[in-house]
Amino acid sequence: MSTKAVTDASFEADVLQSDKPVLVDFWAEWCGPCKMIGPALEEISEELKDRVTIAKMDIMENTAVPGQIGVQSIPLMVLFKDGKQVAQKLGAAPKGQLKSWLESVL
Repeated sequence: MSTKAVTDASFEADVLQSDKPVLVDFWAEWCGPCKMIGPALEEISEELKDRVTIAKMDIMENTAVPGQIGVQSIPLMVLFKDGKQVAQKLGAAPKGQLKSWLESVL
């Protein structure tokens, strides 16, 4: 698995203090669209591994960070650079669209 699971406890170290951009996919097990984009994110993670880390946070198991960020709908992908939110994308999309969006904001 090339995406990285992050938790409330590991978020600061894994995302905010990362030396490269991190895309966090906020998801839940019961979310159909979240499951649809999972394989695409795995592939994109492998293809762009030198440029970005793709992380996944289960909002049902981790409530503090999604609450602080204001996650209201999922799937929500938030790109962090140098510890700051720089872009976000709400909802599922085909792999090509997800990758194009990510490359445009990196």
